Amino acid sequence: MQLKAIALSLLALLPAASQADEVFFEFSGKVSAELRGYADEGQFTGQDYRSSAAAAFEPELFWEWNDGGDSLTFTPYYRVDQRDDERSHGDIRELSWIHVGEDWELRTGIRKVFWGVTEFSHLVDVINQTDAVEDSDGEDKLGQPMVNLSLVRDWGIVDLFVLPGFRERTFAGQDGRLRSGLIVDTDAAVYESGAAENHVDTAVRWSQSFDLFDLGLYWFRGTNRDPRFELGTNNGQSVLIPVYEQIDQIGFDGQATIDSWLWKLELLWRDSETEQYGAMQGGVEYTFYGIQESATDLGLLVEYGWDERGEDATAAFQNDIFIGSRITLNDVASTEFLAGFGYDLDYQSESLFVEASRRFGDNWKLSLDGRLFNAGEAEDLLVSAIEQDDLIQLTAEYYF
Repeated sequence: MQLKAIALSLLALLPAASQADEVFFEFSGKVSAELRGYADEGQFTGQDYRSSAAAAFEPELFWEWNDGGDSLTFTPYYRVDQRDDERSHGDIRELSWIHVGEDWELRTGIRKVFWGVTEFSHLVDVINQTDAVEDSDGEDKLGQPMVNLSLVRDWGIVDLFVLPGFRERTFAGQDGRLRSGLIVDTDAAVYESGAAENHVDTAVRWSQSFDLFDLGLYWFRGTNRDPRFELGTNNGQSVLIPVYEQIDQIGFDGQATIDSWLWKLELLWRDSETEQYGAMQGGVEYTFYGIQESATDLGLLVEYGWDERGEDATAAFQNDIFIGSRITLNDVASTEFLAGFGYDLDYQSESLFVEASRRFGDNWKLSLDGRLFNAGEAEDLLVSAIEQDDLIQLTAEYYF
């Protein structure tokens, strides 16, 4: 209901915009088809298949008026999945009005905001909820209702956020892959706040660039985007019940660009009713430009992730090291390769991912992604649940 109310309010701006001089309108977007192949059948009930197909539609409508001082963007999204009913879902990724002042911007509506600098984990990214049925990397996000006032000053940019409404995380269903042995019962979600999903969250962030350094520091107060889980039952079947606590969170992200080196660091401190802890993700990337006098660039990455809770952490990376490589051909087809390997120093678990993409013509893009998992010890519950879900995914996208 919150998304519908916001949508109707913002679309009501269009009649006023249409009366303004020189209104610019653009319609674009993409349609994608996806095929996944799994090395094995899943280990849980409902996962007795080794392939699945899906399709998604994501148009974008953009209006601009008032000599560029006002704009409205509408980006709906819908996916249909062959196997998992929970993965067949829709969302409004963006429906926002932006008004630009001389040294400020007001952004109102449903938007996506990303914070972070590291490659393998984004500790400080807190505004939007993860759309976990899309992929296992946690980079797909649901649209978040917000009012964001951005103030530009000589000493930095200050962003003030009011977030009226919470989005629950999506989870794979009974027939989905990349899930635990127990289904997450999203209908039974529990909130610490009496306002439940209507709690109004707030955040403030400062960011600035100093010569070689790009820095960001924020404070967030509101509903935790990362639920903890309690054991429950649904029709006699054991399920996991997501519990959304209230938290205070302080985050820092910094990046230093020194010649061919990128030094990256993310720090987090979180305080809730049940725990208080710190975490960090940091590393370095070195790029060899113009390999053998060609246009190809080769980047080498090393990162380390640490969580103060150790083996009691609910996060995936509590004592993990990562190495990776990025190859960019810098050709007209925007050909790119990225590969990474992660090793858990506590559980000896391993993960490997490979991503490759290339444009074809003016409208097509093909992507090939691979995910492999190996649990070193059964105590590593996060990896042992998905180690039979090694997959290769081919995605074809048509842009219009």
